[in-house]
Amino acid sequence: MQSSWSKRYSEQQTSDKLMVHHHIRSKMIEPQDCDDSDEHDEAVPLPTLPPMPRERVPLQKSNVCSRSYFMVVMVFFHVYIINVIALLLYVHYNNSPGDVLASPNRDEASGGSNHHKPPEFNQQQSDSGFQQDMYLPRLEGIRVGHVQKLSLVPGNVHEMRTLSLKPLLFEIPGFLSEEECRVVVQLAQLKGLMESQVMVPEGQEELTEQLNLSPEEIFNLLDLNQDGQLQLQEILTHSRVRDGIWLTPENLKEIYAGLKADPDGNGLLSLEEFRRLGSDAFQRFLQQRGVKSSQLVRNSRHTWLYQGQGAHQVLRDLKKRVARLTRLPSALVDLSEPLQVVRYEQGGHYHAHHDSGPVYPETACTHTRLAANTSTPFETSCRYITVLFYLNSVEGGGETAFPVADNRTYEEVSLIQNNVDLMDTRKNCDRSNLRVKPTKGTAVFWYNYLSDGQGWVGEQDEYSLHGGCVVTRGTKWVANNWINIDPDYQRQARYQQLVSQQGEEDEEEDEEEGEQPQSQPSPEQLQTADSHQEL
Repeated sequence: MQSSWSKRYSEQQTSDKLMVHHHIRSKMIEPQDCDDSDEHDEAVPLPTLPPMPRERVPLQKSNVCSRSYFMVVMVFFHVYIINVIALLLYVHYNNSPGDVLASPNRDEASGGSNHHKPPEFNQQQSDSGFQQDMYLPRLEGIRVGHVQKLSLVPGNVHEMRTLSLKPLLFEIPGFLSEEECRVVVQLAQLKGLMESQVMVPEGQEELTEQLNLSPEEIFNLLDLNQDGQLQLQEILTHSRVRDGIWLTPENLKEIYAGLKADPDGNGLLSLEEFRRLGSDAFQRFLQQRGVKSSQLVRNSRHTWLYQGQGAHQVLRDLKKRVARLTRLPSALVDLSEPLQVVRYEQGGHYHAHHDSGPVYPETACTHTRLAANTSTPFETSCRYITVLFYLNSVEGGGETAFPVADNRTYEEVSLIQNNVDLMDTRKNCDRSNLRVKPTKGTAVFWYNYLSDGQGWVGEQDEYSLHGGCVVTRGTKWVANNWINIDPDYQRQARYQQLVSQQGEEDEEEDEEEGEQPQSQPSPEQLQTADSHQEL
């Protein structure tokens, strides 16, 4: 009995399984292949069917997940939009031109903010008796390739492109019109151009005596890596600054042999070997041998054009445009150097250099030396900004090269490696990190000094090293506007006060004599222009 019941139970289970299997298979078969008879309800063996492709059953996504994903995306999108708007507002307000020569009530209008002034301003004002309310706005480069719109001329919009961040360097195509370029060149030709550099400058021996430096002290100054020997590149750097002659390592070895300065012939000078050389040994040797113009640090001709009251309208307009471009106080631009116009013939060049040197306690700025109240043996031009104009398009060569622009590091010794001199613009311009092609009407300008973080001049920007590549075809015409600012705020303010007082006295004298105000530069201005370093 139990066995019969177990058998029937087993058969029933088998029948149920077959029915379920058949039901599932019937759902997977296309309608035309299905049979709707009642035979499907009977527990009979099913025929073997070929495998059919399975359809992917669509799954409904969770509403909760979709909503969460949407909310996350929208949050990130809104944060991105807010950041973009904040960046645009920052650039707009930071670059908007303003009254950079503040009024006496400037602190009150700005809510007492003093972050653009050095912290000692208020104390200096009470001590010196004149108001110290200048600060130096500084343009933002944002990134290399960034373009900013400028309104420099009524009815015209210029584009300013960032070329590098070290130094902070910009390019403005169409800064001058063709007519303005023609006028500047003609004015320079009418005034006459002079050689930009004499063959061998004199007076070095007097400077050495004035400094009262011993051979050991000079040796230590030249020994940049402090290894107790003078390498060729260390001597070359000193000679180029001192004598204005561009010597190569091969030239220097010839001089060593002629002066018998390097008996062992290893190209290195020890302290004992250096002592045997006189302070003017190189200079006397070069004078006896003769120097070609191609061997000079600079091979060009130049002149200076006054831009003040009574000057040609194009020159005055150009100065005003420079003030709008740099956004500096007009007083700083007015008291800077006149416009320098330079012509490079075929073969002309200017090896890499800095327009300004570092300012130390024993160094004075050329334009403020009269207000420094101290006598120093060293002077530098203190050119805060260089604005360079291309007055024609050069047929071949003549680029402005920046050998170490945007380099990671700057090391003077590394400029001459493996007989490759990056400062040599006659041979190695193609190795510079950045080269600007001279295009008629284009202007480039850069900062020669960093900011001190408080609205004034900081340290020298060593990455502003630049030079003029050799002109291979045609002639190159350029002009330079330099903005002179003393890193010592007190000296700059005192200088401007002295100039202002002198100007008022001259106007009073002219009024008493019934004459018109002087429209030509004063003797002091001319003397300052002649003493400026060349670009």
